[in-house]
Amino acid sequence: MTEKLTDGLPLPQRYGAIATLILGLIIAVLDGTIANVALPTIARDLDASAAASVWVINAYQLAVIVALLPLASLGDIIGYRRIYLTGIVVFSLTSLACALSDSLWTLTLARILQGLGAAALMSVNIALMRIVYPQRYLGRGMGLNALTVAVSSAAGPTVTAGILSVASWPWLFAINVPIGILVLFLGLRFLPANPPKDHVQRFDGWSAVLNALTFGLLIAALGGFAQRQDVLLTLAELAGALIIGAIFVRRQLHQSYPLLPVDLLRIPMFSLSIGTSVCSFSAQMLAFVSLPFFLQGALGKSEVATGLLLTPWPLATMVLSPIAGRLIEKFNTGLLSSIGLALFAAGLLSLALLPQHPSDPDIIWRMALCGIGFGLFQSPNNHAMISSTPRSRSGGASGMQGTARLFGQTTGAALVALMFNLFGPQGTHASLLLGALFAALAAGVSAMRIRRLTTAVQS
Repeated sequence: MTEKLTDGLPLPQRYGAIATLILGLIIAVLDGTIANVALPTIARDLDASAAASVWVINAYQLAVIVALLPLASLGDIIGYRRIYLTGIVVFSLTSLACALSDSLWTLTLARILQGLGAAALMSVNIALMRIVYPQRYLGRGMGLNALTVAVSSAAGPTVTAGILSVASWPWLFAINVPIGILVLFLGLRFLPANPPKDHVQRFDGWSAVLNALTFGLLIAALGGFAQRQDVLLTLAELAGALIIGAIFVRRQLHQSYPLLPVDLLRIPMFSLSIGTSVCSFSAQMLAFVSLPFFLQGALGKSEVATGLLLTPWPLATMVLSPIAGRLIEKFNTGLLSSIGLALFAAGLLSLALLPQHPSDPDIIWRMALCGIGFGLFQSPNNHAMISSTPRSRSGGASGMQGTARLFGQTTGAALVALMFNLFGPQGTHASLLLGALFAALAAGVSAMRIRRLTTAVQS
């Protein structure tokens, strides 16, 4: 097996490149949630209101989602390695700026720039994985990638609590600096260059602006709707997103290598995988954001106990993701994803149907069922998404994969706020039921790929 895995890159370079990509992805994904628990402390130290301090989180997420596709397109043009290395430099320097911030506005500005650095890492991560792994073992890379994203997303509160137990909040950001230096050193040494291209591709600045306006206004409208802001303002944001989005899409239709990969979205396998990803990550965030309110508010659990009760989910995902990555080599990816999503939906539904005073083991097995389903779905879905696209468009596919995940998570978080506004104390129950519905919808979309994959194999 070792002999086969050395196809392409030399084995030492492959392992070094994988370590680089995993470390970079960990800090980029982790920083999306690591400040959540510390927000009250940050607001108090910087003399800011609770509502204003939320921008410490929102600024980062917004910067990431509006920059993913432009940076992925730029990776196709000037090289994924260059984008990645530039991203880790920007991320490290702005992490230091976050740690040295003395006001909410300087911290928010630093978080915006940090988000741009993180977007550079995320936008080309999958594209580099595709170069690093031989095609027949790409599923293993997708499994490792899925494992990293799942665990990093869920570990934010735990990591924050650990750091704050021995240091002040600036260290949440300062700790990225030595890790970033290590990633830069490894990247310079091990990351491969893009394969040669047989075409000329130019960066479209106007499309990048239209992309930022479309996603920015759409996310603002989602957040405003969930927070019950003025109806006219929300409608204006939504109308702006739809009008600018229509102009954006129309511009992409006339380009050979569009920034928004409409050429890839014409590939049924790719578009179905994107739809599956958006629905499933919406379901994930509907659960992740709402469950702590139930565990602490309704059941009276401490923050530590809440973290422990949530742990079986990422733990099960951590176990199943690499296994699913290997199963891809033997089984239909559409079938694996559909089975995983069905288990995920069942897990969310079982959490919604918890008795009024559940025991800890009763909560734990339901959490584990969600994690098993999520771990079984993610690697096959990413593999189907990336392997269905031409290698020359790996950057666009990678950027779209990250955009689908982040848009789904943003939508899920906004829907949690809406459920609490509509249903009050029953907001967690409503969020879990809606999450189960989204997961079931994702399973249905995924199942549409089974026949296509089977037909492709037969032909």
